[in-house]
Formats: sequence, C-alpha cells, structure tokens
Amino acid sequence: MDVCLSYSCHIDDELAKFMKRVNPPRVVIDNEVCENVTVIKVDSANKHGILLEVVQVLTDLNLTIKKAYISSDGGWFMDVFNVTDQDGNKVTDEIVLGYIRKSLGPDDSSCYSPRSTIGVKQSVDFTVIELTGTDRPGLLSELCAVLMDLQCNVVNAEIWTHKAKAAAVLQVTDEETCSAVTDPERLSQIRKLLGYVLTGGSRSRRSREPKTTVSSSVDETYADRKLHQLMFADRDYDEWEGNSVGGDEDKSGRVVPHVDVSNLHDLEYSVVMIKCKDRPKLLFDTVFTLTDMKYVVSHASIDAEGPEAYQEYYIRHTDGSPVKSEAERQRVIKCLKAAIQRRVSEGLKLELCTSDRVGLLSDVTRIFRENSLTVTRAEVKTKGGKALNTFYVKDASGYQVDAKTIDAIRQVIGQTILQVKGGNTEAKQSSQESQTGFLFGVFKSRSFVNFGLIRS
Repeated sequence: MDVCLSYSCHIDDELAKFMKRVNPPRVVIDNEVCENVTVIKVDSANKHGILLEVVQVLTDLNLTIKKAYISSDGGWFMDVFNVTDQDGNKVTDEIVLGYIRKSLGPDDSSCYSPRSTIGVKQSVDFTVIELTGTDRPGLLSELCAVLMDLQCNVVNAEIWTHKAKAAAVLQVTDEETCSAVTDPERLSQIRKLLGYVLTGGSRSRRSREPKTTVSSSVDETYADRKLHQLMFADRDYDEWEGNSVGGDEDKSGRVVPHVDVSNLHDLEYSVVMIKCKDRPKLLFDTVFTLTDMKYVVSHASIDAEGPEAYQEYYIRHTDGSPVKSEAERQRVIKCLKAAIQRRVSEGLKLELCTSDRVGLLSDVTRIFRENSLTVTRAEVKTKGGKALNTFYVKDASGYQVDAKTIDAIRQVIGQTILQVKGGNTEAKQSSQESQTGFLFGVFKSRSFVNFGLIRS
C-alpha cells in the first residue's frame, strides 16, 4: 500500500512538472497602460493555493493592491493586479520588478528570494516560540521578563491580540552563544515557564488552556500565516456575535466589517461579499483564510481605490461543492470577520529604533506596563545590530492614552529613540529633551520606581 501511495505521489509530481513545461507561467508587468498604477498580469496552470502564492509575493514587497480581477475556474489561472508602492506611485524599482518576474514566472528559482533582495536575511540560528492564550494587561512584559531571566534574546517577533486572545511568534537566541537553544531540558524549561505566565498563575478550569510551542527547527511558514492559524485554532472567531452581515459597531465601538455569504445554486458557487475599511495586507488575510479553510476561489473582483475595500469571491470546496448549510455559512462569516480584524492596529503607534541588546524588549515593555499601557500589537525586528520595533499601545483602563504619560516615557527611553507615529496623542518635545534617555544612556537601573512614572 505504501508503495502504491508513493508511486501515485511521484506520478502526480511528474505530471505537474510536465504541465508546467507545456504551459509555463507568464508574467506581464505594464507601466504604460494605466496612469497611476502598475498592472501585473499572471497566467499559469491552475492549482490549489496559487492565488495565495501570488498575493503573498506582492504582500511581501509591501505593494498596495488597488484592484484585482481573478479567474481560476478549470485548469488555467489568470490574474490581473493594479498595484502601487507604499507611497502610492507606480512600481519602477527594477529589483522589485525582477523579483516579481522571477518568483511568479517560469524561472521561479529559490536562489532569487525576496529575503536577499529586500535585505531580510533568513537564518536557522534561532529558536522559534509560538504562544497562544488569554490576553491581559502586561502579558507581553511578563513573557519578555521570563525570556530575559532564561538568558534568551528576542531577535524577531510578531504579536497580535484580538477578542481577549493573544498570539505570538518569536525568534530567540541564546544570550551566550547568539544561536539557537538546542538543549532539550532548557527548551522544556522555557516551555513550562512561558506556559505558566500565560495562565497568569491560575489553574481555573474555566480558562482555556494556553499553548506553548518551542522548537529549534526552522518553520518555513510565514509569521502572519502562523498567527492566523494560532488564533483560528484558539477559536477567536467564536467571539463574534449575531448572524448575517452584522451591525456597524461592536461592543468596543469598533467598526465591524460587513461579510455575507450566499449560494448560486444554478452555478454551484457560494458568493462571499466583503465591505470594510481598507488597510495593508487585507487581501492576503481574506485569501489566506479561505484557502486555509479548504475553499477554492474560482473568480474574484477586488476594489480598494478608496478608503473602503470591496471584495467579491466565488468559492467552492476543494471537492467542488458550495457552502452546504447555514451553520457552515455562519462559520465562514465569523472566520472572515476575525481574519480582517486580527491585524487591525488599535491604539497609539510607537516606533523604537536603537542599538539592540539582551533585555531591551523586556525593559521597554516593563516601562509600558508600569505606566498602565497595554500592547495590542507589536512587531520586533533586529537588523545589523539595530532594534527596529513597532508597538501599538492603549491605556489599560480603556481611556485615551495620556500625552503626559507618553512624554514621560519618552524622557526615560529617549526622545529620538522612541517616536510617536500618528494618532491623536502627540507628545510635545521638552526644551531639554533627552537624546539617549536614562534607560539607554548612563543609568541602566533595573527599577523604574525612582523615575516617578508609575501611576497610583
């Protein structure tokens, strides 16, 4: 039996290679046909997940997809994307255009990777930690403090919170060796202590069991894909209330995305209609969710030229059937709403740029916690010895972030090190602003009580 299965897989693989040789992918990039956008056309033999692969490539390059027309019914896949760069201009960078042609065209050689062209180096010298659990104020600070005590340095991380759930993917190195942690006993200790932090020291039967995965092997899954999967597995979509399209706002006052699913019985399709505020990576999040739920997008139309995005998908199961029941319909609606909202950045955006060191993330998040700020989302990167971190913070009590608090935090960390980006709270720079701050300058005290920043 095993021989038959192996032989069948080999035949399928050879058939796929033959189809690719007979019908090689074709990528056309046109900067002349439209005045304000770059048009990218992709034709290739169809396969499950190919739309996600194309969207992933464009997303990795931080391109904004203004419009898209997708048709992949039958054996052929045809896509048209109207894209711009982050500044809203046509894409003219030859490195970026070359990568698109290489990755989506017939010469999809793995040696020509976006990581090498856009300056992100892929490495196996780190330990991957995946976490899911119930969110609470100060959780990130506590997790970082435990890792610092365990002599682990966080080199890259992405943290999401949604509907009282938290998920994180972290890449850490050993403080002494600057490489992955490989000792089984130490990995077990990391897993045990982080799991205890996620429970908050509580053994209540009502709380959902947190999940902690620690591995010294490299998982090729992208962090954002993994975060979607972690939150999906933790059933954060169950928190959405009501049915049908939904109201304009949820209990917290956030605008709820409009999602509806209906069946076209004559054509045996299910039609998914989405209307929501546009944001970066929105298309990736919805396409990934449908693909991960084993749906095939046969046709789609995307319009995101204004502040709102409109997405229309014609989907089927991988077995060719449409959505089969009302319960399944509601599940698709809830899962898409959750996928849209997970990446929404709530709170004040703070950017930190300074020299990296062990314990940096622990110190910064502790300052946030001691000033009653909670982190709703974070992205931590280390490049060339520099820490490039982005935090979205909110007042733990639910009030608007106080400008005086932010100004006091920046005085400690450093006015030029921690910058406020956007939002209604803009901390005014002091006439005697600190260029390096106590934390990163002469004083490196482990306690910040003496700085008078802790709220009563």
